[in-house]
Amino acid sequence: MQKLNVLGVRIDNVTVETATDRILEMVKSGGNHAVFTPNSEIVYAAYKDSEFCSLLNSADMLTPDGIGIVYASKILGKPLLERAGGYDIACNLINRVAESGERLYLFGGKPEVAEKAAENLRKKYPFINIVGTRNGYFTKDEENGIIDDINQSGADILFVCLGSPMQEKWIFKNRGRLSCRVMMGIGGSLDVFAGVTERAPESWQKLGLEWLYRLKKEPKRFWRMLALPKFAFTVLLKGRKYPQEEE
Repeated sequence: MQKLNVLGVRIDNVTVETATDRILEMVKSGGNHAVFTPNSEIVYAAYKDSEFCSLLNSADMLTPDGIGIVYASKILGKPLLERAGGYDIACNLINRVAESGERLYLFGGKPEVAEKAAENLRKKYPFINIVGTRNGYFTKDEENGIIDDINQSGADILFVCLGSPMQEKWIFKNRGRLSCRVMMGIGGSLDVFAGVTERAPESWQKLGLEWLYRLKKEPKRFWRMLALPKFAFTVLLKGRKYPQEEE
């Protein structure tokens, strides 16, 4: 599969549909697989931290989450097919597994968020097979119990929603102990499924302004958003120094 090297992070050139297909193939293929969904902020963090960059690149698939990654691909002369965000892939995957029966576990969010997300998803998809939920607040002593619960549930797919970089580091650390086929980090998606957070209107998404809508709703994100212009400037200044694979 073609990849785009953005400041050292090797992102797969996938669409929402092809990413979903690949995840379902991973479920069928055996073993366990990690799927991360880096946006501009995550890629910039990886640019500043070589260990985190290596961790991201160890995943079986990295999908382009965020319009900034799409713009970067155009600057680098290798346009991505589309923005394939974690939430959109998760929605498409849920729609597919609700029919095919793969078992899903929801892990992350504040107390009761995962449970509410499961409740809402079951209302929308009566046949969805959600086999467990767990909030994202835990101590080191509780971690073994969480892993045991996930394994005992028989989950095929695990959504990990702890925020970045915690979710990627948690998956990397524990993937060898987990029996599920796919572990996917999807940030705040459980909040959206639970109805706690509102997704940007489609018109804002089409204009590539979802980040601005979120900032409008959550002004406290301002300092985090400062990574976006830094990312853009770094891609312009240094992005072409990273080798791209031949197609």
